[in-house]
Amino acid sequence: MTHALLIRNIPTAYRHWFLVLVLLMLVGCTGVDVEQYVDREPKLDIGEYFAGSTRAWGIVQDYSGELQRQFTVDIDGDYDGNVLTLDESFVFANGDKDHRVWTFERVDAHHWIGRASDVEGEVDARQYGNAFHMRYPLDIEISGRTISFTMDDWMYLQPDGRLINRTAMRKFGVTLGEITLIFEQR
Repeated sequence: MTHALLIRNIPTAYRHWFLVLVLLMLVGCTGVDVEQYVDREPKLDIGEYFAGSTRAWGIVQDYSGELQRQFTVDIDGDYDGNVLTLDESFVFANGDKDHRVWTFERVDAHHWIGRASDVEGEVDARQYGNAFHMRYPLDIEISGRTISFTMDDWMYLQPDGRLINRTAMRKFGVTLGEITLIFEQR
């Protein structure tokens, strides 16, 4: 049976949902493994990088790429060799402010367990070479509604010491927004 016949045999009312399901399955099968960056330089260790004071400049874009928000974030990092605490203070271009505290516990040279008060559960985070990756659920208020996103967060250390962070904001496997930050140690 050809693929066209398979789709034709599905009642018309359900074809749209069938195609959406197939698309979601395909999206779920793709992805980059952070381990592929093991040989990339310079080596990133988030405990060492974020110990002390860091500043970042960021933007939020919607699914079409349109700029939605601009912000800065000042981070005070405390690292004792095993636990990294990041106290983050956000200031948005419109004057809004936000605050988040992340705690990362080192498991081994490549693995961390992260926690934040607005993130449900523990976050498995991994670092290899110049890259760091974590995926976590986050509720975000948009136009008076709270929407649950899956945040797919990637950081890449650059030779000049800056850290580039790209985060895809996904719902049902579809990217609905992106956040880009540039970190600089102070």
